[in-house]
Amino acid sequence: MNRYVLNLEEIDRTQITAVGGKGAHLRELARIEGVHVPPGFCVTTPAFRRIMAEAPSIDDEIGRLARFEPDEHAAIGAVSAAIRRTIEEIAIPKDVALAIERSIARLGSQRSYAVRSSATAEDSQTASFAGQHDTYLNVPAAAVLEHVKRCWASLFSERAVAYRLRNRIDGRKAGMAVVVQQMVFAQTSGILFTADPATGNRKISAVEASFGLGEALVSGLTNTDVYRVRDGQIIDKRIGTKQLAISPAAGGGTAEHAIDREQQRQPALMDAQVVRLADLGRRIEARFGRPQDIEWCLAEGDFQIVQSRPITTLFPVPKADDNENRVYLSTGHQQMMTDAIRPLGISVRQLTGTVQFHEAGGRWFVDVTRALASPAGYENLQQLAGKSDPLTGDALRIIHDRGFVAALPDGQPGGPRPAATPPIETDPRIVDKLIERSEESIAALKRDIQTKSGVELLDFILADQELKRTLLDPRSHQAIMAGMEAAWWLNDHLQAWLGEKNVADMLTQSVPNNVTSEMGLALLDVADVIRPHREVVAFLQRVDNDDFLDHLPNVPGGIEARDAIVAWLDKYGMRCVGEIDITRPRWSERPSTIVPMILGNVKHFEPGEGPRRFEQGRDEALKKEQEVLRRLRALPEGERKAEKTKRMIDRVRTFAGYREYPKYGMVSRYFLYKKALLNEAELLVRNDVLRDKEDIFYLTLRELRDVVRTQRVDAQLIRERRDEFKWYQTLTPPRVLTSEGEAIAGSYRRDDLPSGALVGLAVSAGMVEGRARVVHDIADAELEPDDILVTAYTDPSWTPLFVVVKGLVTEVGGLMTHGAVIAREYGLPAVVGVEQATRLIRDGQRIRVDGTTGYVEILA
Repeated sequence: MNRYVLNLEEIDRTQITAVGGKGAHLRELARIEGVHVPPGFCVTTPAFRRIMAEAPSIDDEIGRLARFEPDEHAAIGAVSAAIRRTIEEIAIPKDVALAIERSIARLGSQRSYAVRSSATAEDSQTASFAGQHDTYLNVPAAAVLEHVKRCWASLFSERAVAYRLRNRIDGRKAGMAVVVQQMVFAQTSGILFTADPATGNRKISAVEASFGLGEALVSGLTNTDVYRVRDGQIIDKRIGTKQLAISPAAGGGTAEHAIDREQQRQPALMDAQVVRLADLGRRIEARFGRPQDIEWCLAEGDFQIVQSRPITTLFPVPKADDNENRVYLSTGHQQMMTDAIRPLGISVRQLTGTVQFHEAGGRWFVDVTRALASPAGYENLQQLAGKSDPLTGDALRIIHDRGFVAALPDGQPGGPRPAATPPIETDPRIVDKLIERSEESIAALKRDIQTKSGVELLDFILADQELKRTLLDPRSHQAIMAGMEAAWWLNDHLQAWLGEKNVADMLTQSVPNNVTSEMGLALLDVADVIRPHREVVAFLQRVDNDDFLDHLPNVPGGIEARDAIVAWLDKYGMRCVGEIDITRPRWSERPSTIVPMILGNVKHFEPGEGPRRFEQGRDEALKKEQEVLRRLRALPEGERKAEKTKRMIDRVRTFAGYREYPKYGMVSRYFLYKKALLNEAELLVRNDVLRDKEDIFYLTLRELRDVVRTQRVDAQLIRERRDEFKWYQTLTPPRVLTSEGEAIAGSYRRDDLPSGALVGLAVSAGMVEGRARVVHDIADAELEPDDILVTAYTDPSWTPLFVVVKGLVTEVGGLMTHGAVIAREYGLPAVVGVEQATRLIRDGQRIRVDGTTGYVEILA
């Protein structure tokens, strides 16, 4: 297209590359019955490209911007300011200027206009760009051309550049159109959300309104009236004290003015107008197919819609086949993996899952509606969830008490009841047999999968039921539950008998057969091999890629160091951060990831720390056992209490370590799948079917099977899923989600904490003070022995760091999540489930962690 100007009525939604997101949306709005949009036109992206061609030097500057990080504000600001000056100084070509002037003359040369940026990446499903580019109001016709240039230049404002970098949008491909519309002189303006932005509820519309133009509202300059509407009824109304308004100025532009005192508390809208506006919002939402953020004006009794964009912050709702109320429970919070997962990871997890999962936002949820619908089902679910994670338990209580789920008829079961756990003897040979069976299963898979390729390989993986059989093995489940129930029994009874909280935490230090805690101790042994060789240490400090193991033997002592690292990777290299997602890079694939942990162990510990630490934990557990039994025998009926307690201690120490083994077996299996699938992907790349082998991460297993069979792929689908995944990464998943889209957070209901303390769940007893190290990426973890690790979540890949720090705080977690289990075994005081811990605690602050009561204090 070479037209430099298009009237709004000429535009359709397919022309987004020419008119930008705002321009395309405005035309769609005008097509909706009953929706009024101010008339206008769009200066298209070909006009912008003409301007850019007038200054070829800009290309180099844009290339520089692409190399910055989003937080390099000074550097971005300097380069972007230079680009904007260049654009604003360029004379608009005569043919472009003439096209714009003709459109202004058609609409009226005596009128004033709103001149608004419309970038090609704007108002998309994954990035709204709200407030990133410039808008100018009440612009006289003679000044429109100058303001069009300012809008073009705003594509390179510092905030817009940082936003693109943060959302991984290539600024070199971005274009800018400009929407010019007749100015609306509004008595009242505001914003309409067709879903509640606070809770995500799709059934509730939220309206904000104030006097004058909407700039005062979106700029936060004034209080607003806030309404919530559901099913045509206002369910909540708060009238704000509106002290300031923005109105058109006489000579162009806008001006602030104070609102008369007697008008400040007057509603900006009548109730009937609010309901009518909400109805318009539902029509607009239906047109675009998803919840919308809508800017509106009220002038002469008529609503004018000046913008509509998707609400990009809402968490998606799992798809259901009916319109019944449903409640979904996040499994990511139980697995300590709340990050988004790519489609291949989702489909592999579905394949090996023991329950039916529902995907939304790249995360897994379980439908617990039926359990909530019966008293027995709710009691079972509440007890299990409440013990593991009080925030989830409280969220379920909230939704249950509302009556959101219809009760089942009397006597009708509320979904499957948890299987009764028959008694299991306290015999270490049970665990040995379970581990042996798991290892035999992995060895068989390793042998068999090497013989498969092509469609046969995909069919083999799709039909593989061995992992599901292992996870559903009754003896495995009994062993895990025996350890968990023994720990619960010990905590409950010893608190009642001795007045001491969470005693089981100390009794489970250095239990046998915990493959995850052994992993951290084994990395200490690797450090022991490396420590005597200064050349090896110096070499590892310079490692910046993943082929270092090939070059390590060239360094004195390097062969021994390489062999020690390779032996550790042979046993644990299938693990990584977010390991339940098959698409995540494993330590064996990126061995440089473990180098900082090895160097930290070399620096902070003496030889033999691994065995010494294990023995120390076992000795402390034994001393605690002897102390507890001695104190119990001094109580009434003391011998009986001590005898029962001793049996439970033996049971928890026998079975607590096995809790980690099923997941180890699962990720071992996943890694074998992954290596075989990537071999197939490399063939597809060689055959020019795929551009990159990791394209398969954006396909499900069955879709990949079709690609292998047909040697054809839908490249557009892969691109769309890449973009969708980027969006999912920006979202925070809720613990509990309803079919209406409402995220139920839950809260801790406690009043036994120091003032100002951050409340969480106590998962590993003890109190410790130290320096907070807020870590978002394990690769950036530079920890000292006095540090307390503060992070969003910890899965097994983080546990090698536990040997360095003295305490742990996470935002996500429960009593039996992997990080909690390992913290107890290492004797590391830990509090999990601390909401927004990584934001409320600053890196370097002194903090106190009470892992017995469950809180964190920020110290002066």
